[in-house]
Amino acid sequence: VQLVEFGGGLAQAGGSLRLSCRVSGITFTANAMAWYRQAPGQQREWVATVTRGGRTNYPDSVKGRFTISRDNGKSTVYLQMNSLKPEDTAVYYCNIATDNGLPANRNWGQGTQVTVSS
Repeated sequence: VQLVEFGGGLAQAGGSLRLSCRVSGITFTANAMAWYRQAPGQQREWVATVTRGGRTNYPDSVKGRFTISRDNGKSTVYLQMNSLKPEDTAVYYCNIATDNGLPANRNWGQGTQVTVSS
């Protein structure tokens, strides 16, 4: 499986960014997908999940601010991030996931850096 994340960058607190992740090498429609993030010195944490059927789930830290979606025709998963906070600063990754957000693939892409200034 190949995972290519892009769309990160620098945003001010309160701003928005939209991340994209293009997936290849798998049957995209057969898999739940998730976004994760890793801040410097911290463990990677789950950010959002979208199941094969389009059901979404988020941790409380991003609920109401982030929206995950998928385009099965483009084998792409998106993360719309609104009302960004400095604590959202991290490298963001996508991956195949279980319906409850656990990564289901040991390989990761290069990620995309998101930096939020106060």
